Amino acid sequence: MIVCPNCNHPNPDGAVQCEACYTPLPATTNCPSCGATVQADAAFCGQCGYNLHSAGVPHVHPAVATTVTPDIPVEVPALVPPDPLLELLQPDALGMSGSTNSHPPESSLPPTEMAVPPEPAPQIPVAESSPPEPVSTVVAQPVVSGQSSIPTPPPVEPVPPSEAEAPSPAAPAPTATAARTQLQQVTARLLHVQSDRLIELPQNFSVIHIGKPNDRIPPDIDVSGFPNSEIVSRIHADIRVEGDAHYVEDVGSSNGTYINNLPLLPGNRHRLRPGDRISLGKGDLMTFLFQLA
Repeated sequence: MIVCPNCNHPNPDGAVQCEACYTPLPATTNCPSCGATVQADAAFCGQCGYNLHSAGVPHVHPAVATTVTPDIPVEVPALVPPDPLLELLQPDALGMSGSTNSHPPESSLPPTEMAVPPEPAPQIPVAESSPPEPVSTVVAQPVVSGQSSIPTPPPVEPVPPSEAEAPSPAAPAPTATAARTQLQQVTARLLHVQSDRLIELPQNFSVIHIGKPNDRIPPDIDVSGFPNSEIVSRIHADIRVEGDAHYVEDVGSSNGTYINNLPLLPGNRHRLRPGDRISLGKGDLMTFLFQLA
């Protein structure tokens, strides 16, 4: 049996894709120790713990031919001693004595800037015995011209704000209940095909039992009032809610459960999608359509 890596649905051996979510299934092989079915990329057998990598054929590196250097004599020419620098041994080889000018020749390169050390700031002698003189404070006085006097304008009184400029009273804040936007919640429901009756699935339920009244597990969806309810078992099927996904499974009913006219084996589950046809029992006499509203 191959377990789907997406929804953990057990699939029969040899299946290519998952029966519930249609996910491609990994390739499988048999354990050489115990014969159990394991995935082809598994490192150890989940049944007996056998190391599957040890059963592989050891990798053999291909032989590499040895490169042989041919025995060819290499001729190395004799080293020739360099000629002595006779010109440097001659007097005035660099031509320094022939120059009549004592200044060095001017170079065509731009002059190099040299950093000049900063001059030290002159130090002002401070008398040790004399106390520091207080700093006199000079009060600035307005300058009045002798020819003409400029009259000082009177102070400007603040103008009271007009009624139009007066701030309007703040509007009352809207209530939190009116400002909030209620999110629409997706509701799953079943449409009974024979009577055109809608049944909303209970909210906040992880398992929804479908059947008829009994002493063991009371049904969350009671179909005893529908036509042809005699073909439905008291504990017939369950709808499991996992996040946003809904799965239906048969829990050992007498007449079986059919999804889109295909039988649902006991112990297996099918992920419901909008428009899936759920038949309780044979003959398509008790049929529901799965919907999302």
